Amino acid sequence: MKTIFDSGVREKLIQRIKLLSHNHKPLWGKMNIYQMLIHNTYWNGWMLGNDEHTYKQEFLGKIFGKIALKRMVKDEKPFDKNIPTSDQFKAKELHGDLEAEKEKWISLINEYENYNNPNFVHDFFGKMTKEQIGILVYKHTDHHLRQFNV
Repeated sequence: MKTIFDSGVREKLIQRIKLLSHNHKPLWGKMNIYQMLIHNTYWNGWMLGNDEHTYKQEFLGKIFGKIALKRMVKDEKPFDKNIPTSDQFKAKELHGDLEAEKEKWISLINEYENYNNPNFVHDFFGKMTKEQIGILVYKHTDHHLRQFNV
């Protein structure tokens, strides 16, 4: 199972991120390339615990979260195309410095080498093991790179 905690997997993801350019258009979804980058830098900062984030599981997550998480991390199957994005992760900005956001995302990907965020609680899935986090982060990153055909 691919995980963000594997250095080879991280390096391959970084190489794919470096390929992104203004010419890339989404194959699905509503985000443009810049919004996708902003979404990922914010989301990874949240996962890593880099900023002041409030970790709280939503009510529906308390009911369905563990079942959904098990389905998402049980095998190599990529995420479905149009999975909904929580409002807190939707980027409002339409344009900005693409290269700076790519570098920020790459830096965050590298931080998983020393991952330590024991307070993390996913807003839908709830408390997760490190193994589940590694698989989820890989699949989330792969999902958005596939969204832009890289």
